[in-house]
Amino acid sequence: MTTSVSAQPASGHTVVLPNNRGAYYGGVWHAPKSGRFLDTINPGTGLSLGKVADAGADDVDAAVAAAKAAFKEWRLVLPLERAKILRRIAEILRQNANELAMIDAADCGNPVREMVSDAMIGAAQMEFFAGFVTEMKGSSIPMGPDVVNFSVREPLGVVGRIIPFNQPFMFCAGKSAAPLAAGNTVIVKPPEQAPLSSLRLAELIGGMLPPGVFNVVPGGREAGQRLASHPDVAIIALIGSVPTGRAVMKAASDTVKRTMLELGGKNALIAYSDADADEVAGAVIGGMNFTWCGQSCGSTSRAFIHETIYDAVIARLKEKIKYFKPGIPTDPATTMGAIVSKAQFDRVMSFIQASKQEGAELISGGGPPADPALAKGFYIEPTVFAVTDKNRIAREEIFGPVLGVFKWSDEEKMLETVNAVEYGLTASIWTNDLNTAHRTAMRVEAGFVWINEVSKHFLGAPFGGFKQSGLGREECFEEMLSFTQEKNIYVKLKPAKA
Repeated sequence: MTTSVSAQPASGHTVVLPNNRGAYYGGVWHAPKSGRFLDTINPGTGLSLGKVADAGADDVDAAVAAAKAAFKEWRLVLPLERAKILRRIAEILRQNANELAMIDAADCGNPVREMVSDAMIGAAQMEFFAGFVTEMKGSSIPMGPDVVNFSVREPLGVVGRIIPFNQPFMFCAGKSAAPLAAGNTVIVKPPEQAPLSSLRLAELIGGMLPPGVFNVVPGGREAGQRLASHPDVAIIALIGSVPTGRAVMKAASDTVKRTMLELGGKNALIAYSDADADEVAGAVIGGMNFTWCGQSCGSTSRAFIHETIYDAVIARLKEKIKYFKPGIPTDPATTMGAIVSKAQFDRVMSFIQASKQEGAELISGGGPPADPALAKGFYIEPTVFAVTDKNRIAREEIFGPVLGVFKWSDEEKMLETVNAVEYGLTASIWTNDLNTAHRTAMRVEAGFVWINEVSKHFLGAPFGGFKQSGLGREECFEEMLSFTQEKNIYVKLKPAKA
């Protein structure tokens, strides 16, 4: 299916949309076998961006068959040649960064300025993993003069990747890099709320790879469930919520396939009494990722501020939060975008209303902005409550621009509250005392910890969670190894002839 190539958002900024709206596999665009198409909505305007295929199980089966056939060829491509192709893809991403950013801004609601960075990160991940293709090494095991024993690493086969709506292009491109570099073929199921940038990526790079190596199958729960359960999919990787992660694990269990899960978070920022109040206030706001409406699993949505600096932090927080003002996502001047969908908007507002009813003190925000130009979109002001551990927003992941701030004095009770939730993705610690910083970092139950920093990711540093926040590590060499399997080879040498 094809559609109009451009759309005109309310701000007047032109968005170039993908021509193709079907499923892409085997190097060809296909109408959905399901026969279903769904409207894709611009969350900044509430208007349709056109229809996109809602692929079903039959579409996934066809894509898996194409990817399985292509794997036989792709796995034999020399590693340095695979790396060369990935580097060329990275060049294409950089050349089209502004176009791709505008698509995501219109489709998922994040500000276009931020989405340009996402395109660049996707390109950087392509190059990063291209540099590791000769490092997928095995080892030799000494067994005496008459035996050679060694291991080799081989690609797994067909990789399924289910990506979320908050940063769709970055995840589509960046999370395809490691499995492709390792010699696997990839099927991406983009988010049903924001599939357009993934389709555009297939248009841009599909011809650079052998047919069937990179595939995109847009759809909802049926497509995701079939991808996770398909016997010819070797590993399923998900970035999403904890309930979705559990469903994916159950679907994958019948075929005992590997899973890689980056799931939700209810992450803590901890500020000690010796920390600078102005720096802490900036970190509290920055760690919440208000730019993309708090729609990030790594957001530090719980701020634990020591009582001696609490009032000073709150005063500065009220000023710093004014920078984040909801606006049309495709406008380069916008600092905070829109919630991805009406359903997610309603969910976030229900948490805000519940917090008010529970008696949590509202510090900032608390509802949609008053600007009439934003009335048709899904906008919520950056919202901050003073909370206790009795409030729902202090325990449950909201995935919206809602921050809960705690006042603490007893370190043991504070750490107990920090670790009481089922999540364990990130944590941020603010103190000038080295012993306190290291001691706290060891005690928080999180897989990725910042000290006097927040929100940033670093290629090469393993990112992943503890507890219900997921399985596996990404953005590092170990991610690439996750898409390989180790084989041991034993060779018995014949005795030398006399």
